Amino acid sequence: MIIITKKPIGITNGKFHPCPKSPNCVSTQSTDKQHKMSPLIYNVSPEEAKSKILRIINSLKRTRIKTETENYIHVEFRTAVFRFVDDVEFYFDDSEKIIHFRSAARLGYSDMGVNRKRMENITTLFQSGN
Repeated sequence: MIIITKKPIGITNGKFHPCPKSPNCVSTQSTDKQHKMSPLIYNVSPEEAKSKILRIINSLKRTRIKTETENYIHVEFRTAVFRFVDDVEFYFDDSEKIIHFRSAARLGYSDMGVNRKRMENITTLFQSGN
């Protein structure tokens, strides 16, 4: 029997759960080079920044918003072929005017760079004014 456990999701005191040692996760709150990415910077209201992120998410394929609060969004992204689920989280820190994010595969070890590429794409779309 195979038991599948969902990896931890959520924010506690402004912090995501750390990325596992596997290469299938990226986070703006990680300290190691393998997992680290820069947060998104915004100079509009937090509501406008959140609205922009939601527009980007909704423009992408195979997405499902699971949780949305004032300063947090959790989204499931499914891969095209095997329908694997990646969990993507956004945390809006208005005191710093930044959006932290974490993107991680639920299963497996390697994701062939999919989570990093996804977040690079979202970063580009966010910065481009779309």
